[in-house]
Amino acid sequence: MNVAIIGTGLIGGSMALALKELGIAKKIIGVDASEDHRKKAVDLGLVDETRELADAIIASELVIVAIPVHAAEKLLPAVMDQVTTQVVMDVSSTKETIIKSIAAHPKRKRFVATHPMWGTEYSGPEAAVRDAFKGKVTVISGKEDCDPDAVSLVEDIYGKLGMKLIYMDPESHDLHAAYVSHISHITSFALANTVLEKEKEEDTIFAMASAGFESTVRLAKSNPDMWVQIFLQNRENILDVLNEHITQLRKFKSCLEKENETYLTELIVNANKIRKILK
Repeated sequence: MNVAIIGTGLIGGSMALALKELGIAKKIIGVDASEDHRKKAVDLGLVDETRELADAIIASELVIVAIPVHAAEKLLPAVMDQVTTQVVMDVSSTKETIIKSIAAHPKRKRFVATHPMWGTEYSGPEAAVRDAFKGKVTVISGKEDCDPDAVSLVEDIYGKLGMKLIYMDPESHDLHAAYVSHISHITSFALANTVLEKEKEEDTIFAMASAGFESTVRLAKSNPDMWVQIFLQNRENILDVLNEHITQLRKFKSCLEKENETYLTELIVNANKIRKILK
């Protein structure tokens, strides 16, 4: 089948690589607002050609919307306007608002909302990664509002990519994404800013940075344009978990101020329980 990928960056580009290498897509047509990204996507072999939005949709059986969620919300109604029998899926990090953006559209049932739980701190076509999705989890949201054949196609593709499927309503997805993804990025940004504020010697940071520090602040290199919009889209859920995170930081601060070794140990021992979840 022919596949149109709107957005040829990290996720879209990695999806394109997988679809081609697994023989799922006969032709991949790229759509991107950036001329530079369009050229790079072709040069890197991510897509076979690029076209304007309407032409790409008409020429495809599957349309993958792989642009930041605030842009996807604005573009998706125009995408659905072009749909006849095509299946449209997105890969956005939040689900509630994007589903609402086309809830009343006559072609709503051709849209399947998904979130493959994978990413890196890099962006652009050159950031595309082979075998990116194998062994990872993807969420399908609002399955009951989609045509069965549309869901079946998306499930089959993710299965061939080697992903585990889970199903959530959009509200639950956004809540849990705040817990397991969005707060991690805020924490990483905040830690990076803390170190940059307190440690003015860049050479010292580089020389002393341990593997633990590097892994914790890795997400601080993420694209600000994308993450600002994700934070704002999922504001209420993130504020909820952020308030709890601040409470936990205050507990550690209090232990250190009072030299309370017993409670400090209890906090760390309790945190160690995460081992049972993240094996």
